[in-house]
Amino acid sequence: QVQLVESGGGLVQPGGSLRLTCAASGSSFSIYAMGWYRQAPGNARELVAQITSDGSTNYADSVKGRFTMSRDNAKKTVYLQMVSLKPEDTAVYYCRGTYYTMTYWGKGTLVTVSS
Repeated sequence: QVQLVESGGGLVQPGGSLRLTCAASGSSFSIYAMGWYRQAPGNARELVAQITSDGSTNYADSVKGRFTMSRDNAKKTVYLQMVSLKPEDTAVYYCRGTYYTMTYWGKGTLVTVSS
């Protein structure tokens, strides 16, 4: 069993930066593929970024060059560094961990980009 807790969301002006953190509990964190997803009001949840157990990353086209995902297995934590934020980045951001058929979600953290 893995529990995921996101933090770091908040209100930021366009062009600003935020770093989201997802802290995991439980064992064997390093074997999990991790992902950041987001869901804006009225929209479906979408993949933002993902990182494999060996550290390979993949990003949605809408955030390439602006967002960077990383992981620290010793701390059982993944991060999402977001720069040059846009109003369209406003959403609840969720952390997800997967290993074969096992999938775990956090409860999300709200990011609001507005002046």
